[in-house]
Amino acid sequence: MRLTYLAYSFSLTIIYFSVILLLPIIVALVYHETNAIFPFLITGTSALMIAATIRKVIGGISEVKSINDIKKSEGLCIVTFSWIFGVILASVPFLFFGISPIDAIFEATSGITATGATILTHYDYPNTLFFWRAFTQWLGGMGIIVLVIAILPQFAIAGRQMFFAEAPGPTEDKFTPRIKNTAAALWKIYAGLTLLEIILLKSNGMSGFSAVCHSLASISGGGLSTMSDSFVGSTNSILWIVTFFMFFAGTSFNLQYKMWTKFNPLILFKNEEFRTYLKILLVVGILLSFSLFFNMNYDLKNSITHAFFNATSLISTTGFCSVDYTKWDYTSKILLFTAMLAGSCASSAGGGIKIVRWLLIFKIVKTEMIKILHPKAVFNIKIGNYSVPKEILYQTLMFVAFYFGILALSAISIALLEQNTTIGITGAVSALGNIGPGFGIIGPVGNFESMHFLTKAIMIFDMLVGRLELIPFLVLFQKDFWVFKK
Repeated sequence: MRLTYLAYSFSLTIIYFSVILLLPIIVALVYHETNAIFPFLITGTSALMIAATIRKVIGGISEVKSINDIKKSEGLCIVTFSWIFGVILASVPFLFFGISPIDAIFEATSGITATGATILTHYDYPNTLFFWRAFTQWLGGMGIIVLVIAILPQFAIAGRQMFFAEAPGPTEDKFTPRIKNTAAALWKIYAGLTLLEIILLKSNGMSGFSAVCHSLASISGGGLSTMSDSFVGSTNSILWIVTFFMFFAGTSFNLQYKMWTKFNPLILFKNEEFRTYLKILLVVGILLSFSLFFNMNYDLKNSITHAFFNATSLISTTGFCSVDYTKWDYTSKILLFTAMLAGSCASSAGGGIKIVRWLLIFKIVKTEMIKILHPKAVFNIKIGNYSVPKEILYQTLMFVAFYFGILALSAISIALLEQNTTIGITGAVSALGNIGPGFGIIGPVGNFESMHFLTKAIMIFDMLVGRLELIPFLVLFQKDFWVFKK
């Protein structure tokens, strides 16, 4: 890997992030929270100094005229370390408000990865900090690097390797000729949906500040609320609005782009992954409605509302709640756990294994079962009209194997540290799937503050690995990856 290319790209990302760190200052001025200005000012200034230092220390950066020939390994490196450094920068403002270093990193990681797990035990913080917390989710939901590619002209062509390193998946669904245009199109859809949700929430009685923060958190699949009990006690109209946008947070933005540009909702239903995503949600939501009606004595209206709100929240990996579902019956909790494992669509703001990978796994298993009876038959596995190459099938199997391997190790480690199996399993699933809440004391109205130091460290790692989908982190363990040259 070429050190000058890495330093040049990395420093540009830091400069961009330093500008973003200054945005909360506007909120501080609006709400007259002068004590909240300094944390963001000093962090943003420090980031600029770090970028300048990198450019001065690494010789040859000034001679870099173009990075259009950037390699895949270099793209992986830039993305991985940009996210790690982004988390560190995002955590610094939390330190100024009495939050410990490990908790600040945990909260920042949860925000940047759009996970939604929190260590906050009270909510007596300035609006500025809550805005920053919500805004980090919005940045991470679509992707830090995707925004950099959309804004900075230096990445007009070179951004392709970084784009797919940040949002890897079984296929590279490119829908515009240039990767810069692709990134910009994604952000237009993302920002447009965010603005629409703000307007709808505000018009239905939510305060302007809450509408902004909750819109940033829901369309990103983040789930960090400005309230300790999330959406508990909210009106049904508010809950259904948020349900709608959480659903689209878990839907492929590539697919949404095609739908909006052609003004044809039927495009969604032609996509096999979307149909499966919708079917899983409908099945879980309907069964959960019955369970709440018969087992928890909810009336019909509230059974349907709370069932679909919380099922959508977990399958889209957002993590909001409308009630404390840890108090629901066993059947209801199993249905919610199923939604947690399902995950969202590829190229969405949501996390998890992704529906398309589940589809591929089931089709691979089905094909192998048929081959037992017909060993000479030749089969072609498809997703919709797309024939999936063998290397993609192999990568999918590898991904799922590593995913569940990390999940098992994390669950066992957390369970031993906390001496609680429920926390171990649901905490690991929540962190690696970027979901947020688990069950027990880390439920939707609980928090992670009392967890062991090492538990928080494991979950920080899982949140980052889950958001970047393993591949960039697995590459870090290859010794050839660490060979640098000028």
